[in-house]
Amino acid sequence: MACLVVVRLRGTVNVPYWAKTTLRLLNLDKRFRATLVADSPSVIGMLKKVKDYVAWCVADAELVKALLEKRGKVSGNKRLSLDVVKELGFDDFSSLAASLAQCKISLSKLKPIKPFFALHPPRGGFPASSRRLYKDGILGENPELPKLIASML
Repeated sequence: MACLVVVRLRGTVNVPYWAKTTLRLLNLDKRFRATLVADSPSVIGMLKKVKDYVAWCVADAELVKALLEKRGKVSGNKRLSLDVVKELGFDDFSSLAASLAQCKISLSKLKPIKPFFALHPPRGGFPASSRRLYKDGILGENPELPKLIASML
């Protein structure tokens, strides 16, 4: 089973109740938040429901490792350190990223780690419209999302 990285790219104003609820269930309360979710039919249905607010793609281990190292936080809003990773039973960030990318474990099950990543707005701006779906913009299922996330770290 693959793992998906989901990024909220639209804001919080004038969002209908049903979309706000779905985004909260995905741990995407604010703009420019990212999270990792399993590639299951129920999650795909949730993503298609809020496709006008988020972008997603399949997560590879390198992307997950970069997110953990640069944007991983633990409770108390402190950076994720190697000590915390070792307390969870992993050797280093690479082994944790590999198990997250293969959906062997989920972010919500790793207790001290926050289940989302707070990102910057993209350096250099968006490559296409942030109000349209992929092909014309960047929303929805977007295979070019890893490049955008790299500019947001």
